Amino acid sequence: MDNSWRLGPAIGLSAGQSQLLMSLLLLLTRVQPGTGVAAPEHISYVPQLSNDTLAGRLTQSTFTLEQPLDQFSSHNISDLDTIWLVVALSNATQSFTAPQTNQDIPAPANFSQRGYYLTLRANRVLYKRGQVRGQLRVLRVGNDTRCQPTKIGCNHPLPGPGPYRVKFLVMNDEGLVAETKWSSDTLLQHAQALRAVPGPQSPGTVVIIAILSILLAVLLTVLLAVLIYTCFNSCRSTSLSGPEETGSVRRYTTHLAFSTPAEGAS
Repeated sequence: MDNSWRLGPAIGLSAGQSQLLMSLLLLLTRVQPGTGVAAPEHISYVPQLSNDTLAGRLTQSTFTLEQPLDQFSSHNISDLDTIWLVVALSNATQSFTAPQTNQDIPAPANFSQRGYYLTLRANRVLYKRGQVRGQLRVLRVGNDTRCQPTKIGCNHPLPGPGPYRVKFLVMNDEGLVAETKWSSDTLLQHAQALRAVPGPQSPGTVVIIAILSILLAVLLTVLLAVLIYTCFNSCRSTSLSGPEETGSVRRYTTHLAFSTPAEGAS
């Protein structure tokens, strides 16, 4: 502001005119040449993965970021401005162009063509540092399996291992207001197939396998023998009945009386 007081008298301007001139110069420095739109503010914040130890920090289709707490407190940003997270392939960051309207915002369905999309819509009120004790402040990218990838802002699971880079955009109805720096590369986990151990087995391993096989065969033989024995005894003890009625037979002893001939009979 001291320079305005020196510049004013030099070109024949009063103090009030000099102050107005400096305000106009400051405004012009924020306007993009040929557009008449204020140049976006560059925030020196680099998004980074969460440092907290939690399950699913990196998976095959998601990764977890720290929330950008108190990074959008500039007077150029209002509570009504929309904050987006840009998810891009590392090789697509050079060709990235910030959308100027809501109609230009790419959805996850356009990821294969453009190499980037916008998700996790928020505002700076949600990124205030004040928090409930014990609450974990993270952003899980790719965590919504139910939203349609054609919907703008859908947090759809990531289609491949990457690598990915992200940054935050602040937008209003007139276009881009501010943006952060790009993050470093993030590589997701790879699915690994189970493979057999190459090379011949050691003698000790072969002996153990042989012993276990013999024990298993003996056990199966004993179980089979017990089953046969149990079935055989069960079949022998089962009584068979026919349709005939059973009866009882009594045995009688017949007593015959013999007369003894008289002595001296002729």
